[in-house]
Amino acid sequence: MDDDDYQTRRVALKNRVRRRGIFLLPNLFTTAALFAGFYAIVQAMNVNFDYASIAIFVAMVLDGLDGRVARMTHTQSAFGAEYDSLSDMVCFGAAPALIMYEWVLRDLGKLGWIAAFVYVAGAALRLARFNTLLEVADKRWFTGLPSPSAAAVVTGLVWVVDDLGYDPEPLRWIAWVVTVFAGLTMVSNLKYWSFKTLNLKKSVPFVMIFLVVLFVALVSWQPPLVLFAGFVVYAISGYVVSAWLLLRRRRPVSG
Repeated sequence: MDDDDYQTRRVALKNRVRRRGIFLLPNLFTTAALFAGFYAIVQAMNVNFDYASIAIFVAMVLDGLDGRVARMTHTQSAFGAEYDSLSDMVCFGAAPALIMYEWVLRDLGKLGWIAAFVYVAGAALRLARFNTLLEVADKRWFTGLPSPSAAAVVTGLVWVVDDLGYDPEPLRWIAWVVTVFAGLTMVSNLKYWSFKTLNLKKSVPFVMIFLVVLFVALVSWQPPLVLFAGFVVYAISGYVVSAWLLLRRRRPVSG
């Protein structure tokens, strides 16, 4: 065996051992996200729906950070990937369904918990499909509504209504439709832009900076309403994009 082959095998072995390890830094973010999901469940059971909803959005931020931290520090591992998936199921599957059920779906009896279960099952199936297709999927698109976005739509409705001080009882059927919509959209074949092709290192037009500042100002002015509206638009965008892609494929090619 020559020196080059030896060095190649040594590096491969080192990387294999590294991937099997457990790294503290990214898993701290995952644990913090898991705690936020658990906290949301506890607050929903204590009828503090605003705290519960905010905790889901905090979990979304932490969930977005753990993967980026792992890539930046080269601490990706199989354990971290599995741990992150289990955390997502709690934060964006079980917790939002329980929040919505405790908020207003309980009053609908069987239909209420059926809607909550459709959402939980949709989140579980969405995460399982994402994990199995991770290596072969088109990086530009998500297939089906991502579970964090679905959680934002469901708990965002709770947060907005609670923040405005409205009585949720007249909205129970709207809440039922939103919950089922989010659950079914997660397991759909709709295409959602993944933002993974967005290159933050490239220069952008001045208007983009202005739009970012405007968005931050709007979020600061009315966080629940702006965030909820943004995620609703994103949830609907999958239907628009998928319809556009379908029409473009069916359009006859001019000779």
